[in-house]
Amino acid sequence: MASDSIVEEKTLIERLMPQVRREMQVYEVMEGGRKDPFAARFRGKLIGDSQEAFDRLEPIFAEEGMTLVFREDDADHFVLAVRGVIEPKPSNPWINVGVFALTVLSVVLAGALYAYDGYADVDLPTFLRSLLRSLPNGIPFAVSLLAILVAHESGHYIAARLNGTAVSLPFFIPFPGSVFGTMGAFIQLKEPPRNRRVLLDIGLAGPIAGLVVAIPVLLIGLSLSDVGILPSGPNAPVGFALEGNSLLYLAIKFVAKGELLPAPVDYGGLSPLVYWIKYMFTGLPVPFGGRDVMLHPVAWAGWAGLLVTSFNLIPVGQLDGGHASYVLLGKRTRVIWPFIIAGMVAMGFVWNGWWLWAGLMFLLGRRYAQPLDEITPLDGKRKALAVAGIILFLIVFIPVPLQAFGPF
Repeated sequence: MASDSIVEEKTLIERLMPQVRREMQVYEVMEGGRKDPFAARFRGKLIGDSQEAFDRLEPIFAEEGMTLVFREDDADHFVLAVRGVIEPKPSNPWINVGVFALTVLSVVLAGALYAYDGYADVDLPTFLRSLLRSLPNGIPFAVSLLAILVAHESGHYIAARLNGTAVSLPFFIPFPGSVFGTMGAFIQLKEPPRNRRVLLDIGLAGPIAGLVVAIPVLLIGLSLSDVGILPSGPNAPVGFALEGNSLLYLAIKFVAKGELLPAPVDYGGLSPLVYWIKYMFTGLPVPFGGRDVMLHPVAWAGWAGLLVTSFNLIPVGQLDGGHASYVLLGKRTRVIWPFIIAGMVAMGFVWNGWWLWAGLMFLLGRRYAQPLDEITPLDGKRKALAVAGIILFLIVFIPVPLQAFGPF
């Protein structure tokens, strides 16, 4: 009677090892346990181009029901087999359409409130009727601001699709009754970016696309805006607000109006350079009685576009600026997180909105978007793009976004 032959099934490591060895000098192999984030880990040095190696290994790992992940430390490369294959879930576009429609209404209302020039000291029903009649006046602001936000989110969306990353349509966030009528918008990545290059492309495409629209909108709006005299003190009978300045905003106002605005009555004994540095970072001294541009609703929308861009480019967490800092510094970018929080807390004594940002970034800013392949470095063009993103943050950053005076 012939004995039964027993054919042992190869382990996952044994099945993957031949393909991994083609791409990597393997020093150590480890099978993952229940508590480990991987089913198998290969430590060594990749032989050739890491991006090409990832492209060749990914379908092989997927056939095993595994997601391929590349990681590195100071000396070694790691090829990980993570259990499961990421399968992006389909979206319901009607949700995106619905929140966008609500955002349109909310932004039109905000524009109407900004442009409203009727009586404020009337009973509520009379005020609401007057506001409804002035809703068409909110359309220029709404079209301008939404064009900037749509461009911003479209930049993210198109960059993601071009790089083969599954992503949702933009979700716009209505905020009725606020100064802008919206809290902005976001898109949701349905899978991790492939590598640092893809993460950078997706992250910076939004702010760049938004600025491409925001700058012309602002120039058009400023051409429609007059320069006038500010109230002589904080207790003006009619409330007024001073929008904050960035280097870019100052430059655009200078191009449009031929002077640095708001222009104070005098510099209080300071040199113009010292005055502007102090005013930009503290909002003081307030230029009461000086000259400033009275923003047309389109200009107000353009300035809002710059503000949104500056917030998004803060180099922390999963903000667009956080993507740029992460692809440049990797895990070391977490070292700068406490300093950014401390800076926000300090700036909160000048504009208390930074305390809210500090709280949000304390809770959410430690998480960074990690690509599947963290070994493939940035190419020369993308290194320059990442540095340009950080420089862009410096020139659009608005330390004191808004100051309000008098009754509203």
